[in-house]
Amino acid sequence: MIVLIINSGSSSIKYQLFEIEKKTLLAKGSVDKIGMQGSCLHNTRNDGDEVKLVGEIVDHQAGIEYIFGVLISKKHGSISSMDDVNAVGHRVVHGGETFKGSVLIDDEVIKKIEEVAELAPLHNPPNLKGIYAVKYLLPELPQVAVFDTAFHQTMPDYAYMYAIPYSLYKKYGLRRYGFHGTSHKYVSSKACEMLNVDVKKQRIITCHLGNGASVAAIKYGKSVDTSMGLTPVEGMIMGTRSGDLDLGVLTFIMNKEEIRVQEANTLINKHSGMLGISGVSSDMREVEKAAIDGHKRSQLALKMYSYRIKKYLGAYCAAMEGMDIVVFTGGIGENDINTRYEACRNMEFLGIEIDKEVNKKIIQGKEGIISKEGSKVKVTVIPTNEELVIAQETVRILKEEK
Repeated sequence: MIVLIINSGSSSIKYQLFEIEKKTLLAKGSVDKIGMQGSCLHNTRNDGDEVKLVGEIVDHQAGIEYIFGVLISKKHGSISSMDDVNAVGHRVVHGGETFKGSVLIDDEVIKKIEEVAELAPLHNPPNLKGIYAVKYLLPELPQVAVFDTAFHQTMPDYAYMYAIPYSLYKKYGLRRYGFHGTSHKYVSSKACEMLNVDVKKQRIITCHLGNGASVAAIKYGKSVDTSMGLTPVEGMIMGTRSGDLDLGVLTFIMNKEEIRVQEANTLINKHSGMLGISGVSSDMREVEKAAIDGHKRSQLALKMYSYRIKKYLGAYCAAMEGMDIVVFTGGIGENDINTRYEACRNMEFLGIEIDKEVNKKIIQGKEGIISKEGSKVKVTVIPTNEELVIAQETVRILKEEK
């Protein structure tokens, strides 16, 4: 079965084409700068063939047409016809309380995704554009929505509720939803496979660390808490997002700087985090380079980052009444040996004993165990594969519908 995975953003579309039974990635690529000057498509086939197509890609429908075209082209394609594709799986960021799992897309599902779009105004509308485009171009091709928030729908109410008037929760659905659900689900299961243990008997803390970052507490295979909230701003310090912040700080800034809601939103989403603290970059590699060169604010940013991870490890250990496995994933989690080491250093009292030398060897897409052999808690590094999870979910939904 061949499945096309689409992750549609505001001005880009990322895609991957899978042969699902063999877990083979046939092709991957992206359409960039949609509706802007210099728009183009990059496609890489599994045999290494690469092509860049530059053209006037005015909207997402044109972008999807470019993707279909390159996938079936005689010179650069991976399939003979779009008839070879059995389904399209879409990453949809926010499912609200409506969607507790992946679903086959129909007009009613589209309507409900539109209704919860106000909870993720920067993400759901672009996700929908990809769905609309495929529906228009190939109306008979089954489409499946896989939600970032779905995995976290098992959280208990005392974990997802905010201490605001209950009427506001009922009126607007204001609660913790969490994100990166497909990644947390994948790496927690993968870590258990590697360790040869049953995921339903393990207490796992997964740390998805990238430009966006979140930590999840997974007890016996189910998410019971996660650091991101109603939006992706809450929780970990990120590339440009503030993470956990006293709301009084924000209202103070709005008052003193005389800025409006939209400007405040931009401040905590685009100008904060590692960029805001260091003043150097949102890229961890550049911040670390500056820190090595003696830049004090970059050194502070790195200490704050690892300290925040450490706090979540302790908090979620308490929430689950212990922990058995810690997983690092995402661009930073998979490659940044210093962040992993500092987050786990001096945590022996909770059963974490990290092996400094082994930790240095697990980078660049490698998976492995970085805790000492006798460590009560196993600390692992697992490269995430959200697209594969979306593909597998798409196939699962199709089989259930038959």
